[in-house]
Amino acid sequence: MERLLASLDDAPIIDKDGYEYLVHPISNGVPQLEPALLREVVVEVMQTADLEVDKIVAPEAMGIHLATAVSLQTDIPLVVIRKRPYGLEGEVSLHQETGYSESEMYINDVDEGDRVVVLDDMLSTGGTLAAICESLDGIGAEIVDVVVVMRKVGDSALDDTPYEATSLLDITVEDGEVIVHDVPDSVEADAIPDSVHDSG
Repeated sequence: MERLLASLDDAPIIDKDGYEYLVHPISNGVPQLEPALLREVVVEVMQTADLEVDKIVAPEAMGIHLATAVSLQTDIPLVVIRKRPYGLEGEVSLHQETGYSESEMYINDVDEGDRVVVLDDMLSTGGTLAAICESLDGIGAEIVDVVVVMRKVGDSALDDTPYEATSLLDITVEDGEVIVHDVPDSVEADAIPDSVHDSG
């Protein structure tokens, strides 16, 4: 995960009404997302996630490129949870809240009994993933796994559900710096950029 760690070195942190927001290629497409970084992340996700599923489910917008790449590599169909309704039969709406916004989202083409993996870029407040998991539960889908690229350490709305997210990296953003918690053993110490602090 050397490229993912190095990408944190160049990622800006902006203030959104007191919320330290990490602007990252995987989560924002800004700075530009290099194919080698996406490829590295997709390989890690495929090695981490339980992919014995019928469908990959990903929320709009920044889960799409990750889930698309995993779908292309695994031949598992992809369902995108959209921020607009289509009025299709069986459409399920949900309300999601994050640390800086809230909106309605809509699930189509997930059916009772479907085994699904939920993929997303970042778990921060957990509002989006908690709402998605609760809605998938309501449909009667079986959530086999929830995997995110990065998780901000701390309480999240997902804690109030029976589901737990697996992350490739756990981070904290404090005082304009990224702190990485428990860097995987497979990552060489000299591959960690000086500006990315390792808490473990």
